[in-house]
Amino acid sequence: MAREEGGRGRDREDRDSEFMDRLVHINRVAKVVKGGRRFGFAALVVVGDQKGRVGFGHGKAREVPEAIRKATESAKRSLIRIPLREGRTLHHDVNGRHGAGRVVLRAAPAGTGIIAGGPMRAIFETLGMHDVVAKSQGSSNPYNMVRATFDALRREDSPRAVAARRNLKVSALQARRQGGETEAASEA
Repeated sequence: MAREEGGRGRDREDRDSEFMDRLVHINRVAKVVKGGRRFGFAALVVVGDQKGRVGFGHGKAREVPEAIRKATESAKRSLIRIPLREGRTLHHDVNGRHGAGRVVLRAAPAGTGIIAGGPMRAIFETLGMHDVVAKSQGSSNPYNMVRATFDALRREDSPRAVAARRNLKVSALQARRQGGETEAASEA
């Protein structure tokens, strides 16, 4: 019996090891009580499999490692799948917002790398994206930046999803797109 449980635990460990986690921010918070201040910690963690799935989590505890563990578990429960073009960049430019935080994410040609600051860089690295240009506007609060980036990523559509929504074939959709580009070029 114990052997089976050990096997299950190891399988769970192997499954967890496929994820890469990045600590984005730790905040020390104080609660004022009768004897003075009681300190706690809040952690913001981003988790991804570097193959198009990513999530973020928030955890609070009296000790830093416990807060990070809680945040990591929360992030693994909130994973979302993001369609990537050629496994390296976005299909199209997209904007996202949360509160006062606004972000602009732009698809980039191969070799560009990740041009993004702080919390957004952690998201793209754990997502497995290699080429992207991102700009944060408004709030520089890491929580708002992460949520705004996830808002933008949720708006990302693949050509397959757009074709299914319009009852078209992907090839017809892309032919129409390339035909529109040549028509615009001939008019100019």
